[in-house]
Amino acid sequence: MKNLISIFFLTIYLFSTTEAVELLKLPVVFQHYHEHKMLDKDMTFLAFLDMHYMHGSPHDDDYDRDMKLPFKTPIHTTVAAANYVAPAPISIIAPKVFFIEKKQPLIYSTIGYSFNYHSSVWQPPRAC
Repeated sequence: MKNLISIFFLTIYLFSTTEAVELLKLPVVFQHYHEHKMLDKDMTFLAFLDMHYMHGSPHDDDYDRDMKLPFKTPIHTTVAAANYVAPAPISIIAPKVFFIEKKQPLIYSTIGYSFNYHSSVWQPPRAC
């Protein structure tokens, strides 16, 4: 039962967020192929698909019927990101400024610095 519910929700999700809803128009492909087959007995299914999908959408006698085939018209209710239009890029030109700074080597002077003073802090207390 859990598998059935998960397949149901997955199907609803796919049909609402992708163009998988176009697969529901699949019977129209076979009906339209049958119409073409009645006009031309030698037409194969691959020739039919080639005529309708590989050569754009020419305005012929059955143009309205052709536009009812799956994946022929864009769907505007797909993912919201598909309708997103990126803003024009903003270019900022900053002047190139170079600073050459000469650093002096850091030298410590130990004049007037008594090392014995700080080390006396860690000595044990002395009895006077």
